[in-house]
Amino acid sequence: MNHMKTVFLFCDGACSGNPGPGGWGTILRYGGRERELSGGEAMTTNNRMELTALLEGLRALKEPCQVLVTTDSKYVADGICLGWARGWQRNGWRKPDKKPALNPDLWEGLLREIDRHCVEITWVRGHNGHPENERCDRLAVAEAMKYKS
Repeated sequence: MNHMKTVFLFCDGACSGNPGPGGWGTILRYGGRERELSGGEAMTTNNRMELTALLEGLRALKEPCQVLVTTDSKYVADGICLGWARGWQRNGWRKPDKKPALNPDLWEGLLREIDRHCVEITWVRGHNGHPENERCDRLAVAEAMKYKS
């Protein structure tokens, strides 16, 4: 574990209408290099785009890494850090109130990737001047706009 590369991952999702056209953006930073990833969907939700941004960033890593994640999504941060997603998974993707957990397909993939890496998550307030979060937001919004009619 001590020989893992440390990668900084910044991610954000955006949606025009909820549901509606959406996009996600991710920045990966390692060893002085940066890589930007982004994508979108014609009909989605903001939470799906937030999850996809992190999932695609982790999937882009070719080997297990220590990943320092910065996100403005409380849904993503709390779902992982407070153990919600693991609980939903244990309960067959049901919340404590027995209602179905949303986005189990993305959470399932995300939990698999988190198990492959050593992930630490930091939550930041969105639209508050954090340079990488603002850049990820611009990437996400640009992707969402591709689907607006």
